[in-house]
Amino acid sequence: MKKLAALFAFTALATTAGIAQARDLGPDEALKLRDAGTIQSFEKLNAAALAKHPGGTINETELEEEYGRHIYQVELRDAQGVQWDLELDATNGQILKDHQDD
Repeated sequence: MKKLAALFAFTALATTAGIAQARDLGPDEALKLRDAGTIQSFEKLNAAALAKHPGGTINETELEEEYGRHIYQVELRDAQGVQWDLELDATNGQILKDHQDD
């Protein structure tokens, strides 16, 4: 029984630690970061995502802070109708991840 309780406690702690490392930034905070020059403009970040998938349409964007980095997440549909999920470094626009949405 003690092993089961310890396993449950470890699992809960590990899950909580993972969640605490990424947080969504609201619009006000995102605008402050952009205005301070900490992150690139949303227009530049969107353009970088669309350059990877020309003719695409952006469906959703989100700014997160993960392990001290600002990550801009973009969901888009390309000209062929394929859904893509991209992650960009919001400070320089570098594409970190680019994969088809399942």
